[in-house]
Amino acid sequence: MPNLKLKMACWDYDRTRALIDGRIKPDGIDLDIAVMRPREAFTRMLEREEFDIAEVSLATFARLKAEGDERFVGLPVALSRMFRHSCIYVRAGAGIDRPQDLRGRRVGAAQLDSTGVIFIKGMLTHDHGVTPDQTQWVVGGLEKPARTVAPRAGHGTVELLDERDTLIAAFQAGRIDAIISNHIPSLFVQRAPQMVRLFPDYKIVEQDYYRRTGLFPIMHLVAMRADRHRDHPFAVEAVYRAFCQARDVAVGGLYDTDALRLTLPWLIDHVEETRQVLGQDYWTYGAAANGNVWNALCDYQVEQKLSPRNAGLGRLFVTG
Repeated sequence: MPNLKLKMACWDYDRTRALIDGRIKPDGIDLDIAVMRPREAFTRMLEREEFDIAEVSLATFARLKAEGDERFVGLPVALSRMFRHSCIYVRAGAGIDRPQDLRGRRVGAAQLDSTGVIFIKGMLTHDHGVTPDQTQWVVGGLEKPARTVAPRAGHGTVELLDERDTLIAAFQAGRIDAIISNHIPSLFVQRAPQMVRLFPDYKIVEQDYYRRTGLFPIMHLVAMRADRHRDHPFAVEAVYRAFCQARDVAVGGLYDTDALRLTLPWLIDHVEETRQVLGQDYWTYGAAANGNVWNALCDYQVEQKLSPRNAGLGRLFVTG
């Protein structure tokens, strides 16, 4: 019997490379893999259903599930994870020295419903008592003008930038005091003195956050079209196991002093530090194993009035 052929889209991570180059293959399945930036995969999968399997935004997927959208089933593959304390940028000398100083300030964001920004708002609320309705939000394109839409209620004052304007221009002109961004702003890359991080020692802050909360935020997961799952129920488990094997290939190759796998001179120190803080299995997959993270994101969405309910692990995933 020939293998099942499935089209998949994901980004070129170290943890997906063994799938992309064919070293790891799911049992009984031939994957036709399209490598693309995550945002492109999100749109082409969740809006146009162009693939059988794809990397998707956790926040968008969880909201769709909470709203009763059953076009997709979830695989608890944490393709992208990142602490986001480093992603809050403020104006130097503006008197924003701690999170509480964001109250009443004009804060820019490209989206208020992206997974990263939701986790940041959840952290600000639960760690520092700064709720989204205490901030004056300005929504628009970061570096390029973009069409924006008003978010759902729950964020207090929200201003949409003119389609010809950008957050960077607004920041440079003093019209906003801070930017929360999943992408590193060009001003920060250029070391412009007026832009600094709210948490300059973000690694220490993030490690403390993990020790206190147990949360290593997940940004992206993997979704399969529900009709493919119904027609080929074995495929979900086979693909999930293959993602786990590909991750193991990537992680297993990092701790090697014979020849550094990555172009990071202190890679070994970084691996040892990560294991000390997060544990040996620091990039774990699975629904139950990451239940606190999935549930935190869903709870934050409800708190921020971006979703009608916590979708729950049983609705989000069919394996793991």
